[in-house]
Amino acid sequence: MTDLRRALPSVASLLDTNDVRALLEQHPRSVVVDAIRNVLTVARSAPSSGSDETSWGIPIRDEVNALTRPSLRPVFNATGVILHTNLGRAPLADAAMAAITGTAGGFTNLEYDLAEGRRGSRYVHCASLLRELTGAEDAIVVNNCASALILALSALARGREIIVSRGELVEIGGSFRVPDIMERSGAELVEIGTTNRTHLEDYLRAITPRTGAIAKIHRSNFSLTGFVADVEVRAIAPFAREHGIPVIHDLGSGLLMELDAFGLTGEPTARMALDAGATLVLMSGDKLLGGPQAGIIAGKAAAIAQVRKDPFARAMRVDKMTLAALGATLALYRDPARALREIPALAMITTSVEGVRNRCLRTAQTLKENGIAATVLDSSASVGAGAFPGQQLRSAAVAIEGDARLAEVALRAADTPVIGRVADGLLLLDMRSIPQRDDAAFTLAVVGALH
Repeated sequence: MTDLRRALPSVASLLDTNDVRALLEQHPRSVVVDAIRNVLTVARSAPSSGSDETSWGIPIRDEVNALTRPSLRPVFNATGVILHTNLGRAPLADAAMAAITGTAGGFTNLEYDLAEGRRGSRYVHCASLLRELTGAEDAIVVNNCASALILALSALARGREIIVSRGELVEIGGSFRVPDIMERSGAELVEIGTTNRTHLEDYLRAITPRTGAIAKIHRSNFSLTGFVADVEVRAIAPFAREHGIPVIHDLGSGLLMELDAFGLTGEPTARMALDAGATLVLMSGDKLLGGPQAGIIAGKAAAIAQVRKDPFARAMRVDKMTLAALGATLALYRDPARALREIPALAMITTSVEGVRNRCLRTAQTLKENGIAATVLDSSASVGAGAFPGQQLRSAAVAIEGDARLAEVALRAADTPVIGRVADGLLLLDMRSIPQRDDAAFTLAVVGALH
């Protein structure tokens, strides 16, 4: 029997077919040629392949699409983890996206003082809003909370000692450890207490003439229970002031308003931390705050002035788009009701379980109308990004019946991938972590992938 692979068409002959000529009108020739070569390579590894050139258009088109598809793509987060670090954490409010559009396409006064007509500072942007919302004397925005910690420690304690409780030396996402990050600041860590218990006396005994700062790291990705003891900033601050030692409180989550009314407790707000006596408070922009990735340092004006002068500040500065998105997000907090309604992260966290269930019922009905077996089940969601560890949110999910693993793979392969979770043999699509504005597009993506 003749091996049909010997009769595979050439690259040149395929370039001359109608289907491929159409692709050349939309894509660079080099991309189309690479796609043809990839398809031919696959064909050569097959048991047998035909030589009919009319049959090659679809696989070549699919390969061109794969080669030109962006690496960073939007996805639908149906995992039930709202601030999912692997999926980009907080989606932005409409106002933040509009602010990015308004600044990205042209020039801005990023470092230009319009009143004086001369060079200004990018650090002034967002500072007034942060002062207003947190009660801080001043603030600065850098590129994430880890860099905010390094920068603050470098500015206030480089070459000196930092006192920190052993129970707060945690490991965060990606196997990065807080003590390793802190040591990059050039300061020396002095660990006090034990993993589960640290007392005020431990802080007092650790103070020496070389003490540059006391660090308080909020345990934002796990909780300690049982035989434990901790010392709040409010208790540390008075004697720290006595010794002229700054207190740097890393909040992590970036909470600007209390969520106790929604059953979520234990996360201090930035204002609370500053009122407790912290010199500097550090927080993320893309967690509970609901904005873009950023590291926010707020606190005493003199300490912020030192931070601005530190050489690390230049390496950790943010661009105009981040500042635009953060400023628009912060402005929404001036009206708390509007913030809860328009900042997607807050809306997803605080919406009622009945609201989530009704959205699931509408989606399930559409799926059924398209021949996809689906039911609605009770679910349990979480805030994510280390916020409110151990606390669950009542939720609801669309359960896809049939082969859960096959359906999960199909949804990940959709034009806009849908990321769910498999539990008890079912593929669950928890809609609490889907912004309500995306319901129609989400449902369409599921139908397209599974129909």
